[in-house]
Amino acid sequence: MRSTLRGLPAPRHAVGFEPDLAVPAADGSLLVTDRYFPIGAGEFPAVLIRSPYGRGFPWASMYGLPLAEQGFHVVIQSCRGTGGSEGEFHLWRHETVDGRATVEWLREQSWFTGVLGMVGPSYLSYVQWALALDPPPELRAMVTQVPLHDPHGFYHSGGAFHLEAALIGAVGMLHQAKGFGAFLRGSARLQRHFKRAARTLPLADSYLPALGGRVPFLDGALAHPEADDPYWVGADLGAAADSARVPVALVSGWYDVTLDQTLAQYHRLRRAGVQTSLLLGPWTHNSALQQGWPEVFRETLAWLRAHLCEDGAGLRADPVRAWMGGSEEWCELAEWPEGARDTGGARWFPGPDGSLGASPETGAVSFRYDPADPTPSVGGQLLSPRGGRRDNAELEARPDVLVFTSEPLGSPLTVLGSVAAEVSVSTRGLSADLFVRLCDVDPKGRSTNVCDGLLRLSPDGREPASVTVPMSAVAHCFGLGHRLRLQISGGAHPRYARNTGTGEPEASVVRAVPVEVTVHLPSALVLPVTG
Repeated sequence: MRSTLRGLPAPRHAVGFEPDLAVPAADGSLLVTDRYFPIGAGEFPAVLIRSPYGRGFPWASMYGLPLAEQGFHVVIQSCRGTGGSEGEFHLWRHETVDGRATVEWLREQSWFTGVLGMVGPSYLSYVQWALALDPPPELRAMVTQVPLHDPHGFYHSGGAFHLEAALIGAVGMLHQAKGFGAFLRGSARLQRHFKRAARTLPLADSYLPALGGRVPFLDGALAHPEADDPYWVGADLGAAADSARVPVALVSGWYDVTLDQTLAQYHRLRRAGVQTSLLLGPWTHNSALQQGWPEVFRETLAWLRAHLCEDGAGLRADPVRAWMGGSEEWCELAEWPEGARDTGGARWFPGPDGSLGASPETGAVSFRYDPADPTPSVGGQLLSPRGGRRDNAELEARPDVLVFTSEPLGSPLTVLGSVAAEVSVSTRGLSADLFVRLCDVDPKGRSTNVCDGLLRLSPDGREPASVTVPMSAVAHCFGLGHRLRLQISGGAHPRYARNTGTGEPEASVVRAVPVEVTVHLPSALVLPVTG
């Protein structure tokens, strides 16, 4: 009844539970593990879930019970240094060897049939990529939900530190494995101190009251902003997709903080010839596992049955299922396109009068970014409940936000793929960021964010330079009478840490100065238009 009430399939089996199993890692550390299993005659495949966030809530109710009810052994393990497992937790250094050790242990279990799948969101997907670098023969399927494969990209893509995601993510890493109560207390502490932490310099010290002390993995991320820094060697597991042999289902949302990582892996898997499916919903990183869970669970169950049980009846005919914003309906596609610039996308040109049209214009428009009053983040790819689609009216009324708006559309316009902005820009200052956003303005004038992106500019860009600001992928239909709107500003705080304008290292800088940014025309919004 519990699964039926949550909109999930009716149970096929009663479920047994075997808690606190000790699985030896290669170095002898014991990894605490729970097993949920179907009660009944017959052999059942296994699903492995490895988590630094504990083994109980929410994974027991999301995976343990429901998947065991459907006929799978479900093995939920606490990563080393978390949830009672021995050893010291590290963001990436142990997951491959610990995953392999767990498979070695599975081989010794009488109930293990030699058929294995892996499931899980966020870091629970990272551990899947870790095992997929050299997958054991037993691994037959992966379901990566709102997946992460590149920790550096989680903290630093675009050149600016992802402040809000870093702080919220740290609370989960620090407290969730200690129980739901500890997680709630840690979350409440962050909420009390968040505004001050986000506005205090230097960043390396500002978070201490919010998180209760030093956090080594956060300090490491702050101190090493460059992707090619030796600190990050071994962290990016994207290469697992290049030589993958395991069928992979990917699940993400248009406002997921790891959407770009999901699509990067999708294209790598496709180029490697791996059987792949992609589900893209109207979700954030968290809402995909909440409001989107019935849809996500159906996708997960169908993929596991197809590849672990040889029952493909639930698979979609088309491998891509995407939510079309604007029309608010699902569409199914044979594949997901690469992006606007790769397909010669349509260009829309901002004008000095705030227009957005089909013809290039000349001129220049400027704004002043003041880190003492930073341009706020409104909706978009956030870990907090403030993410997703939001009314942008207050944001667009600010003097530090340039707004360019098209005439009402005479027919619907469908955008499918990755969006970009090609901007000619100069700055008066030592450092600046460029934040660009595409919005849909309805006939009543409500402006709702569709996608966006940020790029840190090179220091002291006094002469105009042409830069491309990648924006996230999108499936969106701008309706009849709607207008396209392009925003250009100097940041989105606290989603991104403020650019202090000094050019000094982000972790240690203690002062901030305003900067003037000039957008030179012609510049362009590049859209992958299909109709």
